Amino acid sequence: MRTLTHLPRLCLLGAALATLACGGSSSSSSTPTSPTLSTAVVTNTITITSAGVSPNNIEITQGSRVLFINNDSRSHNMTADPHPEHTDCPPINSVGFLAAGRQIETSNMTTVRTCGYHDHDDASNTKFQGKITIK
Repeated sequence: MRTLTHLPRLCLLGAALATLACGGSSSSSSTPTSPTLSTAVVTNTITITSAGVSPNNIEITQGSRVLFINNDSRSHNMTADPHPEHTDCPPINSVGFLAAGRQIETSNMTTVRTCGYHDHDDASNTKFQGKITIK
C-alpha cells in the first residue's frame, strides 16, 4: 500500500507534463516565411528543342561548364550576347554550331557574372535566348 501514497503526486506530475506537451500559449509570435523564389534553375545543362531552350535561365558555380544538348531536328549556333559581336561571355562561344542530336560543353565559366546567350542564326527569336548566372 505504500506505493498508493505516491499516486496523487504522480497524477499531478502527469497532468502537468501533458499540459506542457500540448503546447499552451507562447509570448513570442512567429510569422511563417516563404522561401525566396529564384527564376533561375540550378543546373549545368540546357536542352534545345523546337520549342526553345530549357531552362532558359540557369545558375552555375564559378569554374563550371554548361552542356548544351540539341534535341531539335535542326542545327543551332549558340553564342554569347550581344549579337553579332558575341563578346560578353567568351566561354559560351565554344559551343557554336550544334548539329541536331549533338551536345557540346562551354569552356570553364570562371568570371562571376550573368551571361546572355542566343542562337546566332536566329538571333531575334527569344525562345532560343537565355541567361547563365555564374556564382
